[in-house]
Amino acid sequence: MMDIRLVVRNTGHDFFGRSTGAGALAIWTHHLDSIDFVPWSDSYFRGTAMKIGAGVMGYQAARAAEAAARVVVTGECPTVGLAGFTMGAGHSALSTSFGIGPDQVLAYEVVTSSGFLAPSGGGPGTYGVVVSMTVKTYPAFKVGGGTLQLAAAYTTQDKFNQAVAALHALLPGMTDLGADVIYVATNQALHINPVTVYNSTGDYVQNTVLAPFIAKLNDLGIPFATKYTTLSYLDHYDTYMGPLPNGNMAVETYYSADYRAPTGAAANALQLITLWNSSSAAWPAMLAEHQRITNELVPQIEAVTPGSAAYVNEADFNQPDWKTAFFGANYDKLLAIKKRWDPTSLFYVLKGVGSDAWTVGPDGRMCRA
Repeated sequence: MMDIRLVVRNTGHDFFGRSTGAGALAIWTHHLDSIDFVPWSDSYFRGTAMKIGAGVMGYQAARAAEAAARVVVTGECPTVGLAGFTMGAGHSALSTSFGIGPDQVLAYEVVTSSGFLAPSGGGPGTYGVVVSMTVKTYPAFKVGGGTLQLAAAYTTQDKFNQAVAALHALLPGMTDLGADVIYVATNQALHINPVTVYNSTGDYVQNTVLAPFIAKLNDLGIPFATKYTTLSYLDHYDTYMGPLPNGNMAVETYYSADYRAPTGAAANALQLITLWNSSSAAWPAMLAEHQRITNELVPQIEAVTPGSAAYVNEADFNQPDWKTAFFGANYDKLLAIKKRWDPTSLFYVLKGVGSDAWTVGPDGRMCRA
């Protein structure tokens, strides 16, 4: 195996592209999809736990938990693999109540490079191949939910900006009330979708969580639309992030004839034409946008949330200080674990623990650093 690149993948939900590699041998965990409920009792957790195979996706775990009158922490996207989500420090609509993905883990089963089973953590695909993990479950109490939308077209730009600023100012208080708030703000609209509060009701979302923000909108005279629900977690998940498992965005929405491979006479003509360096090519502009994200936008987010956690599966692949940003003070400890369980650095992922033992060329081939 020393001369073969190895990658481990389930669903491939990863901005870094770590589930692929040039010329690599891939270990696909997708069909390790068993789910079992087991009693658990130790100083860390006492109750019903769920043992899941490494291929289980979020919606599968949520459905199994619902059938057993339990709740399990999953990501927002229902088709994200729960193992990779957890090892990447994934966040959840239930994180305000129960913490992020890694906080749920009671045990891992991992096959290391020497073939032994051992517990692991600190980043997916870094120490070995996770074949199963055991996580906490919680009582299936009702979940209070809600949405709120407003459009800039129905007010002035100044008042719209005041509304967005008010939301940001009020978010810490909403979190303190037990709410998880997912929102998207653009120059045209503000969409809060959804608010999630475990062991709560839609009335609580309306009259307590969102009440200060609604009062601000009324003061500004901005019209808005709302919806509130009291549902099981699975039904809440299905209502706001479904329908499960595929969601509500059709693939056709994101492609058109502009992106399809040319055929017929057009294909023959393109064999004789080189377009990649044309003055209108979008590639340089896209690379410039990448640099703007890294050098301008991400530092602004870091300044607002200094020392906060990082979900590495959705991080900036150009992150310059990635050891500190992704792993903080734990990096040296994680590197020692890496050297113990994978002394030959068989397992490599971009910007993972110990990854600077390798360099990757423009063609994707790896060499020892």
